[in-house]
Amino acid sequence: MTTGLNLYFDNAATSWPKPEAVYRAPERQMREFSGNPGRSGHTHTLKADRLIYRTREAVGQLFNIHDPSRIVFALNATDALNIAIKGFLNQGDHVLFSALDHNSVLRPLGRLKHDGIIETTMIPSSKEGLLDLEQLENLYRPNTKLMIINHASNVTGTIAPLKKMIASAHGKGVRVLVDAAQTAGAIPIDVYAEDIDMLAFTGHKGLLGPTGTGGLYVRKGIDLKSYREGGTGSKSESDIHPETMPERLEAGTLNSAGLAGLLEGIIFILETGINNIRRTENTTRTKICNRLVDLKRVKLYGPQTENDHTVAVISFTINDTDCGEIGYILENTYGILCRTGLHCAPFAHQAIGTFPQGTIRLSPGFFTTDQDLDYLIKALKEIIDLVS
Repeated sequence: MTTGLNLYFDNAATSWPKPEAVYRAPERQMREFSGNPGRSGHTHTLKADRLIYRTREAVGQLFNIHDPSRIVFALNATDALNIAIKGFLNQGDHVLFSALDHNSVLRPLGRLKHDGIIETTMIPSSKEGLLDLEQLENLYRPNTKLMIINHASNVTGTIAPLKKMIASAHGKGVRVLVDAAQTAGAIPIDVYAEDIDMLAFTGHKGLLGPTGTGGLYVRKGIDLKSYREGGTGSKSESDIHPETMPERLEAGTLNSAGLAGLLEGIIFILETGINNIRRTENTTRTKICNRLVDLKRVKLYGPQTENDHTVAVISFTINDTDCGEIGYILENTYGILCRTGLHCAPFAHQAIGTFPQGTIRLSPGFFTTDQDLDYLIKALKEIIDLVS
């Protein structure tokens, strides 16, 4: 029987809890100015329009994007990645991706490859979740047009060597799309300093916002094909979708309520300081790893010590015990919520040797306390004794 506790260790999927302002902002938007942004001249739509622009500016401030019009709002990182991948690639193009990529990359690429539109090559990874950069140099082809970089693995927490990989790609004339689903809001990202061409992010993880929010940064000079058209509130006399950004890649009414919450999440990050958030989460990760190492029958995957190469994600197994069983006991006996299985990243699990069973994944957040950690370890000790 559950204890009634609700200790949350699944921030890599969706962050929780959120700052209080994130909860309040969507309700305030829906109650006070729920008009369609950019669709009219009355008070509700003007307020909604200002909200959307303020959110673009906040995203720009966080990622050092100087032109907010290059920020396109999307449903989540998956939607943003689809916009970028399907909007950029053409018949005959070759794409480099990695063994650490999520299905939000693997499946759009898989569909285009299956349909005979593109070719792909996977950058291999070590059992520690480290990409083989030496082998990378031999993977380029004359028709390579795009490299997709998983900024941090949602399985091992390993952070990719972004600058080295981008420099390698640009040296070959190849554009780079960065999947920042696990890093946006968790570690500093500077699109100019790191020379990023496209950056996909979600709002509901490290940015502390609601689900249904996210976006894509597109560097000036990159023109993506739009795969959806419709109302924008601009150039309504034309049956051709506007070419100007961000309308070029946005169609229909934006999620104003969700973006109101996202704005508050980003404000919290800016005021708290992303380096403070990074330090806190990394310290928590290290504490968990250090205590898991001392538990019998536990095997950890990926980097295990505090360093600059991980985000707050920990994967482990308990001998041959089914991971789903462990997750079930953690929730139903101890009230601890985590994630088990393949985490929508099958090649990553093949690389670290946990396919097809997967792992138990813990992903603490900024609000995780030492008391939470103590209770977690106590629960795992009891579970290990139970299943031994």
